[in-house]
Amino acid sequence: MLRPEELGEGERERWRELRSAAEAPRSPFMEPEFTTAVGRVRPGARVAVLYEGAEPSGFLPHERGVLGQGRAIGLGVSDCQGAILRPGLVPEAGALLRACSVSSLAFDNLEAGQDLFLPYAAEEHATHVIDVEKGYETYESVLRAQSPKFLKTTLAKERRLGRRAGPVRFVFDERDPAALRALMEWKSAQYRRTGRRDRFAQEWISRLVGRLAETRAPQCTGTLSVLYAGGRPVAAHFGLRSASVLACWFPAYDPQFAKYSPGLVLHLRMAEAAAAEGIGMLDMGRGAAEYKDALKTGELAVHEGALTRPGAGAALHWLSREPARRAHGFVRARPRLASLASRTLKGAARLRRS
Repeated sequence: MLRPEELGEGERERWRELRSAAEAPRSPFMEPEFTTAVGRVRPGARVAVLYEGAEPSGFLPHERGVLGQGRAIGLGVSDCQGAILRPGLVPEAGALLRACSVSSLAFDNLEAGQDLFLPYAAEEHATHVIDVEKGYETYESVLRAQSPKFLKTTLAKERRLGRRAGPVRFVFDERDPAALRALMEWKSAQYRRTGRRDRFAQEWISRLVGRLAETRAPQCTGTLSVLYAGGRPVAAHFGLRSASVLACWFPAYDPQFAKYSPGLVLHLRMAEAAAAEGIGMLDMGRGAAEYKDALKTGELAVHEGALTRPGAGAALHWLSREPARRAHGFVRARPRLASLASRTLKGAARLRRS
């Protein structure tokens, strides 16, 4: 049992080898660099290293919480979770939890194919993806076929933005710290405007983003993409990329330019740049959103639930999480109720601002 920063280079290389052998898309959230960054801002971060003889055969990044409750590494912000195991290796769940000194291990974005965790999944969700494996031109042709009005309107708005605000310029990998600060301010304002918890008000998340913005590794690189108009940023996105996947994480735009749909324009340019870099997929994450439905070419399954072992700790986990999870699921499954809940959140946010 190690803290992430205690992993040796040999162990990290073995982690990468095991990950490259997996059939799942190579999400940067499943790389040792992401776990190490979380470990720098979350003191409960640990990695269980499984050995067969002298060679590591698996890694389980996780966080130890109070009263023996565990959670996937970066739970709440990580869009892909699970263990990194030798193909065919499925440890005994209870023994693994005991070794980690936890009674439960919660996950909310478990990737498909995680046989260790899947028996404990309570819900399946769809994560929305953009396939650019065959190039951006092929992706545009898919958009024209499935939603011709959407693509035509978005490109027209991009041209209108250029006429009204100045020349439009896109930077796929921007290094200017001011642009990252602008993105975080827009995102915080969006959270408050929609009545949702401001993630950037949590110090550990802000620090994590700052660390990952400086991370440059072949399979985990912090990437800030910015759309400029007339020399000023109007939309931005911060995410992580591997050699084959761009994990879309924190997109936001300047509300002053909302009528030009700069967020949609930004995503089209990100898809174009990703394809040019040889990246085959953009993962926009789970959660319903109109822009995701407009941009996606398909969906992948992720799972929510908790690995548990019998005892008081498992009961505590159930009481602390299960009622809220079931309530959220009940609302999500009923579009009219979900719409009412969204309007209620926005109304409450307006009242707090007034």
